[in-house]
Order: sequence, then structure tokens, then C-alpha cells
Amino acid sequence: MRYCTKCLYPDSKPDLFIDVEGICSACRSFESRKAIDYGKRHAELISILEKYRSKDGSNYDCICPGSGGKDSTYAALKIRELGFNPLIVTATTDHLTDIGRRNIENLKNQGFDYVEVTPNPVVRKCIAKLALATVGDIEYAEHLAMFTIPIREAVNRNIPLVIYGENSQHEYGGPEKATHSHIIDRRWLEEFGGLNGLRVSDVCEMLNLEPKDMIQYRYPSAEDLGRVGVTGIFLGAFEDWDGYKNALYAQAHGFETYHKTVEGSLANYENLDNAWVGLHDLFMYRKFGYGRASAIASTHIRRGRLSREEALRIVPRLEAEIPEQYLGVSLDEILSEIGMSRHEFMLILEKFTNKKLFQTDGHGKLLKHGTKTLL
Repeated sequence: MRYCTKCLYPDSKPDLFIDVEGICSACRSFESRKAIDYGKRHAELISILEKYRSKDGSNYDCICPGSGGKDSTYAALKIRELGFNPLIVTATTDHLTDIGRRNIENLKNQGFDYVEVTPNPVVRKCIAKLALATVGDIEYAEHLAMFTIPIREAVNRNIPLVIYGENSQHEYGGPEKATHSHIIDRRWLEEFGGLNGLRVSDVCEMLNLEPKDMIQYRYPSAEDLGRVGVTGIFLGAFEDWDGYKNALYAQAHGFETYHKTVEGSLANYENLDNAWVGLHDLFMYRKFGYGRASAIASTHIRRGRLSREEALRIVPRLEAEIPEQYLGVSLDEILSEIGMSRHEFMLILEKFTNKKLFQTDGHGKLLKHGTKTLL
């Protein structure tokens, strides 16, 4: 593995590029922020918001997708502070944690109208099991829902503007064109939305589902989008986006952090709503050799809050373990939810473990992991 000389990202990370100087595209993207005129970007944001403002106050000015997390809490409050009235739309997560529910209720109690859409949970669990086995991601349905449900609500409620928080390609590295985009659309979802090439039509066929079973996972047609004139944008494209800053801001408005560092992570303030995230992060680590702790540490390194040397001393020991507990929910409980045995799970984990990076016992357990070479 080749690592960025500034942060902890390896060249095995999808959509990441390391240049001839040994610096990754995520670090280069962050460096490019110095040249951005954020005053001008702010004016552009206001212009967009004014364009879509409800003329007579009879409708919402925009939709803010929200999970109650730090970023969605910050985004909703920010849009309202600018003088606009958002409707918060939540796509119910795979397994909502207790702290996740409290943070949703906190966001509601900040004084927002709030809509929560829950796709059929029985179908959801079938999709999760299929996606874990076929593309190694238990959160496939969640990734799809968070980008389709708010857009569907925009069409259904005739609210043309949808404002997401961060552009993950800008924050965590990706193709240059994608990192500088402020538009989110179907093309962005299919390329960067975590679908791993698994199409909705594939899921229907493989699970023998009816079209009605997948309604909430289908992106609206071009005709419906055009009829309402729906536009999706990233708030993070218009300001110097910083998840840690957002967490502090959200905390000042009642957002609750976890009582300890989240399993497999380096922080206690993000990914608090879904008990399945730990398995998603485990498979990310096994596939690509980096995990949640590396991602969070790298953002802190770029902002000078943590040195690379300091991060190297703490990150490797945080990511490799199978999360027997995540936010108080056991692995056995999660596997029971999707109808999978521990043995079946370990065989799937073995299948998706990158043998160029890791040595295993042939049954999913690591014998040696490549990130130790960082030390």
C-alpha cells in the first residue's frame, strides 16, 4: 500500500489519487480551499435560496435532508439563520439507536417542521442481507434512501430546492470535477452514493420483489423532476465545511454526543444514528485497508488539529477489530435482524477481505493486517 505523506489515506481508497509528490487528492482538494472566495460563494448561496424562496409563504423554501446528526442539525439551523424556512426530511435509518432518536427529537424541538419516511422494514432487511452478501455493504439501502427520499418528497410537495450538507468527494477526496461540484443529481448518486454498481432493478430481480416494494428507493423520473424543477445542492460547496465545527455548533443547540469514542472511530460526535454503521466501516477497512478512524484523523490532520505522527500512534489499533458492540447494539442482534448466522457472516467477511492487504485464517479472522506498515 502507498499512503499519502500528509494524511493517512492509502491509494487503495476508491476515487482517491496520490500525485507524484505523494499527496492525495483529498489533501490537494483541501489546499485548494485557500484560493476560494467564500464571501462570493456565500452570495451565490443567497442568490440560489432567493430564487427558490416561496413567493407568498404558502410553501417551504427548501428541503433539508436530516438525520438529526451533527451536519444535518448544523445545515438546518444555518439555512434558517439566513432567513429561509426549510422542511426537514428524514429517511429512517436501518437500525435507529436511542441516541439517534434523541437527536432527531432535539432537531424537531429547535422549531422545524419535520417529515420522517420509513420504507418497508421487512423489505429493508432483505435488501441489507442481499447487499452484504453481494457487494459487502449492509448499508446499501440506507445510502440509496437518503438520496432518493428527500428528492421524492421535493417532487411530491412541489418544493424545488433540496440542500444536502457535505459533498463527500470534496471532503474525503475524489475526481477533481466531482470535488468542485455543488450539484447533486442522479448521476452523482449512481457514481458516488455508495451503490457499488448494484442497481435497484438488480435488487428487485434477485429478491423477486414487486416494483411497489421499492418505491422509496427509486429516483424520480426526469419528467417529474422537470415538472417541479428540482435542484439539489451541497451546502458544503458554499462554505469552508468542517464536521468538527459543525459538531460544536450542533452541541450548542442540544445535539448529544456519545459517552465514549464510537467503536472503530476516533470521535464521539458522528455516525450516532445507525447501529449498522460499525459493520459498514468494518467492510470498508477489510476491502480498502482504511476505516472510519483513518478518515476522521485525516480531516483533523489537514486542519492542523492532529499531527500525522500522533494519528499513526492511535489509529491502527482502532479499526481492525470486529465490532461486537456498536452504540450499545450487539453484532448478534444485528445479524438476527437480517436473518444471518455468525458463521455465514464470517464467510462473507472473508470473501470481501482484500488478500493483497491482509492475512486471514480463511474464516474471516485477521492474522496480520497491512496498516501496521504505517508504523
